[in-house]
Amino acid sequence: MSSPQPEQKLSAIPPSAAAPAPASAKKPPNRKVLVVAGLIALAAIGAGARMWYRSAHFVETENAYIAGHVHPVSARISGIVTKVLIDDNQIVKAGDVIAELDPFDQRVKVEQIQAQIASAQTQVVQADAQVAQVQAQASAAQAQVKQAEAMLVRANQDAQRYGQLFTSQMKAVSKAELDAATATRASAVADVAARKDSATAARAQIAAAASARDVLKAQIDVLKVQLKDAEQQLAYNRIVAPVSGRVGKRSVEVGQRVQPGQQLTALVQDDVWVTANFKETQLADMRVGQSVHVAIDAIPGRELTGRVDSFSPASGNQFALLPADNATGNFTKIVQRVPVKITLKPEDMKALSGRLVPGMSVIAEVEIGEDKAEPAQHATAAHATAQAH
Repeated sequence: MSSPQPEQKLSAIPPSAAAPAPASAKKPPNRKVLVVAGLIALAAIGAGARMWYRSAHFVETENAYIAGHVHPVSARISGIVTKVLIDDNQIVKAGDVIAELDPFDQRVKVEQIQAQIASAQTQVVQADAQVAQVQAQASAAQAQVKQAEAMLVRANQDAQRYGQLFTSQMKAVSKAELDAATATRASAVADVAARKDSATAARAQIAAAASARDVLKAQIDVLKVQLKDAEQQLAYNRIVAPVSGRVGKRSVEVGQRVQPGQQLTALVQDDVWVTANFKETQLADMRVGQSVHVAIDAIPGRELTGRVDSFSPASGNQFALLPADNATGNFTKIVQRVPVKITLKPEDMKALSGRLVPGMSVIAEVEIGEDKAEPAQHATAAHATAQAH
């Protein structure tokens, strides 16, 4: 008999799995991930560089708007509106009639003053005639004075002659004749005095008549001034445009009773500019004359070019109706904003005529990247030019 064979034990672990894996078998990094990460890093670097560049060369604000000249048109006298000759958004020229008021009351006043002037002028003519009359009376009185003086001379001579003929040694004339000559002389003296008083009274009448005439002429001058004022009041019934522009905020209607100073409409001129409220911390490198990029919300995709024209003399808070009082114990520092006026290029304003209106929102970006020495040079040149002028 043969000997039995030993039994073989079966293992549940396959031979391939039982062998250990090599340590150097690692997966390589994904190329796409590296590319994306590199692009993100480049974008971040570019964004950071752009932000640094813009912070160093530009100052920007969204607190800006278009400003312009808005002229309120109001009535200067009270009255009833009889005509309205404008419409909303209409273009008018300076001197065009906007509305008319009922002129009856002012016209009646003008005619009344004209009648008073005519009456006063007639009285002046009468005063001139009276002056001429009293002048003639004064001339007659002066002639009578001369006549009385001549009679006095004759009476004096007669009295002297009779006095020489009637003395204690010679009685060539009678005592009655001497007394008559003396009485005639005395009467002539009294007559001369009376005639002189009459001439003085006539001259006084001339002065009085001339004064009355001058008073009438002064009254005429006053009436003429009143007439001029009444005619001006009559002209105020035609409400005219003070400037050229477009009609806005029209509130006048036919039949409406208006009062002096009541606003009827407003005229907006085409000459506009940008008022940008920059933070006070943004003004360090801003100078007059720097270029400004202006983006208007109402005209997207179109960038306008302007220049810094001037700076406000005070912050916006100082012009507020109730400025903040910082002299208190609970003071909190707040960055103030200073209005800056920015003018636009004339060609841009002409191209966008009628589309740029006051109140539109604006984004203003000022280029401040010029050499810091240039503003000082510009200021020195401007000061020299001002002194030369």
